[in-house]
Amino acid sequence: MTAFAAASASALFLPLSLSRPSKLFPKKVRTSIGVFALLGEDSGVSIDKKTWGALFDVEDPRPKALVSKGKILDVNQALEVARYDIQYLDWRARQDLLTIMILHDKVVDVLNPLARDYKSIGAVKKDLAGLQDELSQAHKQVHISEARVSAALDKLAYMEQLVHDRLLQDRTADSDQTQASASTSEQSLESVKRNVPRKTLNVSGPVKSYHPKLKNYWYPVAFTTDLKDDTMIPIDCFDQSWVIFRGQDGKPGCVKNTCAHRACPLDLGSINEGRIQCPYHGWEYSTDGKCEKMPSTRLVDVRIKALPCFEQEGMIWIWPGNEPPAATIPSLEPPEGFIIHAEIVMELPIEHGLLLDNLLDLAHAPFTHTSTFAKGWSVPSLVKFLTPVSGLEGYWDPYPIDMEFKPPCMVLSTIGISKPGKLEGQSTKQCSTHLHQLHVCLPSSKNKTRLLYRMSLDFAPILKHVPFMHYLWRHFAEKVLNEDLRLVLGQQERMLQGENVWNWPVAYDKLGVRYRQWREAVERGDKRIPFTK
Repeated sequence: MTAFAAASASALFLPLSLSRPSKLFPKKVRTSIGVFALLGEDSGVSIDKKTWGALFDVEDPRPKALVSKGKILDVNQALEVARYDIQYLDWRARQDLLTIMILHDKVVDVLNPLARDYKSIGAVKKDLAGLQDELSQAHKQVHISEARVSAALDKLAYMEQLVHDRLLQDRTADSDQTQASASTSEQSLESVKRNVPRKTLNVSGPVKSYHPKLKNYWYPVAFTTDLKDDTMIPIDCFDQSWVIFRGQDGKPGCVKNTCAHRACPLDLGSINEGRIQCPYHGWEYSTDGKCEKMPSTRLVDVRIKALPCFEQEGMIWIWPGNEPPAATIPSLEPPEGFIIHAEIVMELPIEHGLLLDNLLDLAHAPFTHTSTFAKGWSVPSLVKFLTPVSGLEGYWDPYPIDMEFKPPCMVLSTIGISKPGKLEGQSTKQCSTHLHQLHVCLPSSKNKTRLLYRMSLDFAPILKHVPFMHYLWRHFAEKVLNEDLRLVLGQQERMLQGENVWNWPVAYDKLGVRYRQWREAVERGDKRIPFTK
């Protein structure tokens, strides 16, 4: 945890409320803040600093803290308490780091060959098991600190807006209005929030035509295993029809799915020596769109549009935009140790943004997926998605699920599998077996999405060789998806009627909101796109 993160976290774990300034402090800003300080929390750390030096030689600030818990303070008093809280969080972060470093030293000592000469193997194993438990607890404490930082930064943004709005009001208010009564000014935080305009997304009305900027990305459109030498795959992408096939060299190509002669769909034809043949008059096109055969007439120079097409890591990619293609293609491979068990393609009557909204949300699982994977899940009192300030990835609390949105339309997730219905309280690292998922939401048209789904496991490799197992995987995937579809279709209907499907986002909507903010920035043509490196 950096010093900046520590400072941000401590300053904003502070509920706010407005009150009149205290006579003990000058009227620097007519705003006051109710502070419930972090100070006083027991660290539970009592360890020898050994030779780590001045980095950890920091005085515990708690004895010097102001007695402020539960009191309503003005802004200047609040800043003083916040200063102590910053010191405390910095001190606590150093203690957490020191604990981990010392425990690692102890592990090295236990594994020292000289030490092993004086201990039995059983004693060494026992020592290591104890140290492993201590390390696990120490790392858990670090994760708690990370969660505090994430929540604090969210509160920081709100606090800055609140103070800014109050300052503007104070500067423009008439001098007679400064004598507001205490009963009016001593509002709770919740009442203040109700009066401050909320920043919301507006996703409503008919789906607009896709912005050209959104096309300037590599899009995965098919799995390699589905594209044989003598087959073709028709696809729609951004309201245009294309067809993918392999040329004589075995490399994939993507051309417009319309014959230049009489506009016949080429996918109704066949593949002939690496060329796609129109079924109407036999015109044949290579993967670059050039017509190389025109039976029964003189050959002339005719071309149809072709897109940049590439094959990587078991997927076929295209570049539908007008700008030059990016030099690199994102990696979508499952993590090391996973085996791919299923690759499924579905065509869905949903706008791709709505489907991404759904996939980036896990809080709906215990209410929506009650007959599939979330059967038996309890409803947590609080669901959070914890993520870096500028990231599109993170992990869910209390579920052992890591998730990432990868532009322009991919969602990757790793799910820790434990006992059914007993997912709470564990991270993916604490689970011994995992399921990895890839969802690709290709925008086929304004009301249709081509979904590519890949499922991988880091256990039970024998399932890969069980006959007809892919039918079972597809059945289960469709069952889960159908639980979502009836809801998202309803959302889409309401959206087309003018309702805003992002009218009131809450804390667990963080990743979905960030996807929408990323997309809006791309469509505006912003030079700096948020949440990307």
